[in-house]
Amino acid sequence: MLRTSVFTSIIILSLYFLSIKRSEASFSEIRYFSLNVPKYIPKNEFVSSEVALKWGEMSLKTMKNTPGGSPTYGSRSLGYLGLTMYECVVAGEAKKKSLVGTLKGLAELPKPEKGQVYNWALSLNSGQAFLLKKLYKQSAPKNITRIDSLEEAIYQNELKTTDGKVAERSKLFGQAIAEAIFEWSKTDGGHEGYKRNFDSTYKVPVGKGLWKAPTRGQSAVAMPLHPYWGKNRTFSPTNSVLPIPEMIKYDFKPDSKYYAYMYEVYTKRKTLTQEEKEIANWWGDDPSQTFSPPGHSYNLANLAVKTAKPDLFKAAETYAKVGMAVADAFINCWKIKFIYNAERPYSFIYYNIDRNWDLYWPEPPFPAYYSGHAVQSAATATVLTELYGTSFKFIDDSHVGRPKDVERSVEYKARSFNSFWAAAEESAMSRLYGGIHTRQDNEMGLVEGKKIGKNINSLPWNIIKK
Repeated sequence: MLRTSVFTSIIILSLYFLSIKRSEASFSEIRYFSLNVPKYIPKNEFVSSEVALKWGEMSLKTMKNTPGGSPTYGSRSLGYLGLTMYECVVAGEAKKKSLVGTLKGLAELPKPEKGQVYNWALSLNSGQAFLLKKLYKQSAPKNITRIDSLEEAIYQNELKTTDGKVAERSKLFGQAIAEAIFEWSKTDGGHEGYKRNFDSTYKVPVGKGLWKAPTRGQSAVAMPLHPYWGKNRTFSPTNSVLPIPEMIKYDFKPDSKYYAYMYEVYTKRKTLTQEEKEIANWWGDDPSQTFSPPGHSYNLANLAVKTAKPDLFKAAETYAKVGMAVADAFINCWKIKFIYNAERPYSFIYYNIDRNWDLYWPEPPFPAYYSGHAVQSAATATVLTELYGTSFKFIDDSHVGRPKDVERSVEYKARSFNSFWAAAEESAMSRLYGGIHTRQDNEMGLVEGKKIGKNINSLPWNIIKK
């Protein structure tokens, strides 16, 4: 009897310790979020955002080094890259949901295999590499090689702690997501937009107060950039039906509000402080020399991730929200620009105030109202503030390392901000300092950008428990 009791006790204890071992083994695999276990992250587990950050940086490097880029096409690319990053990992986060069925035309995406383990960092890795090469297939071979090299380096690094079958499964899943999103992107109106930056068939309206191709412009082509971009599909369906904001009517009389706005630009050019010149240069973001205005906003996402060090899933959400907000901002901005076809300050000042007035910056090849810098900066600030709070201190180093602007005696020094909204307001004002926008353009851009960002925030990102 005693021997039976002892034997039974040994069996019970063996099963107990075996269960502990199995429990410990499952916790060692939990970072890959097996779909047949609860999506629970133990307190000592953390999936780093490092892979997401590397791809955020690689996207901007590719944009900067690809000739013929435009803020319009760049903004679109970042929208799809951000969304793809999010959809490649969202199945691994218990509180978040896919945007499938919410975004117009995106009826389905590949799903992870039930009961299988995934390394979500590798899914994100392969998805970004696939889509970036598709969106920038026109880039130089050396840029494509950089993309391939980064993908392979990350893959090999993850293999140190990931089973080979899990790694390959994760890679194929990310590629499948990216391919499906790329196919969907072809239907938005902006596919391969870099091939048709300027449309020779577009008839530029003529009249008082209307935009004219600049005599001293950023582009050698005397036509507007992407005049039909405003017809493209937005990411947020609500952003496609925003009301058209009013603009003050043209008036050349010195006592009119229209004249006052133009006169402010005229006088500011003559009284620019060194600080104001530095602000104008910092946010200049010339697409021929930098990663462009939307790239600057995407770099704020990089800086937020680098500063806050969130997990992989929040980082992916960060890039998705910023990319989609910036893309929708440019669609709405271009819609309004080509409804009003409003003149830039230079032409008004030349004909009504002073024919010897000189520009600080060459004019962009599209109408003025409202400011693209202001709207996309405000949209970015709105989504980043919801993610990281109203008092988020960061250092913007976007242009550190650029050669000194000898003509204007300006060096590119990092700028510090106490909030994302402070950065947005400075970005907007930089256009007045640069002489290419009025205060009206900037203020309306900030107002509309906030609406656009809020609509991105309002998409159903979270799973709501009943």
